Amino acid sequence: MKFKVASKALYSVLSGVSKVINSKNTLTILDNFLMKVEGDALVVTASDTENTLTARVAISAVDGEGAFCVNARRISDIAKELPDVDVDVEVNDETLELKIEFPGGKFDLVALSADQYPRTVEAVDEAETLTFEAPAEQILNGIENTLFAVGSDDLRPQMMGILWDIKEDGITFVATDTRKLVRYINKTSAPGVTASCIVPVKPSVILKNLLRREDLVKVSVSQKAAVFSTENITLNCCFIKGNFPDYTRVIPKNNPYVVTVDRASILTAVRRVSVCADPAHGLVKFRFSDNKIELKVDDTNFSTFAKENVPCDFQGPEMVIGFSSPYLTEIFSTLATPNVLLQLADPSRPGVFLPEENADNTDLVIILMPMTVQEF
Repeated sequence: MKFKVASKALYSVLSGVSKVINSKNTLTILDNFLMKVEGDALVVTASDTENTLTARVAISAVDGEGAFCVNARRISDIAKELPDVDVDVEVNDETLELKIEFPGGKFDLVALSADQYPRTVEAVDEAETLTFEAPAEQILNGIENTLFAVGSDDLRPQMMGILWDIKEDGITFVATDTRKLVRYINKTSAPGVTASCIVPVKPSVILKNLLRREDLVKVSVSQKAAVFSTENITLNCCFIKGNFPDYTRVIPKNNPYVVTVDRASILTAVRRVSVCADPAHGLVKFRFSDNKIELKVDDTNFSTFAKENVPCDFQGPEMVIGFSSPYLTEIFSTLATPNVLLQLADPSRPGVFLPEENADNTDLVIILMPMTVQEF
């Protein structure tokens, strides 16, 4: 079996597909790529048993078809160092000797039999499949706006992923770790079906890294798994089992006091004062008064103190409330509008963070639980 492939195109595919491979695998064969020659394409597959990623790269001068396995790290390192030329690849079907030749040099490797590679998880039972198409930008925006809020507590596995609440007129993406919750509704494309699933972090990150905003993604959903397909890649992933918390009951419906503040100003102020915060909790105290926010941090263990004032638009009774600075940094970095809104009720109830204006057909809401403040 022989074929010719562009080295940079090969490396691009290998580096993308390798993202699904774990650093340590229970099955040694999963340290390898499964490569198949199909017509004028080389199909590269990697798996960790729960997620399977496949990509295609164009090849030419094809002589024969077949499949083989090769160590993922080694072949990726080789492809990275190859000059930007077309390289010749030859695999001996009997001895599995793999040769990669380019002008001025060559590599000799030993491949493994494709029969050793485990059968990838079938994505869905077609009889139980719901299928729809969505622009990649819709999916990317959903992941980018919610990924930071995913939980990491093994005791709450349902929160260790992003909820896709698929409705006929749009998709709602939700993530929470009990301290913060983000709900992002995107109706730029109507799926036309109804489903709900929790997509783990790993496939979410893979989609975030590999999808191009101009792509059209075909999504097939069953009870246990989903397949995301574009012209170039196919990702098969298993869902997290269990029921996601009812996010509709968590979002406050009536926070009467509204603070409007410049996003860049409040973000930089939080970053500055948090330098002196207790690293155990990162508490930043806020005092809201007419058209001014006072930020204060003190750490008695190290006798550090920081204070800063930020102008804002606020009409209401003076209020003191505490929030965690790492969470605030994530929230203000996620919100993209020049000004952001903070809706408050009292120091014991969650704060609601909103963009000043949502993009067309979208609705973003972030809530954050406050921290106890004894005195300002």
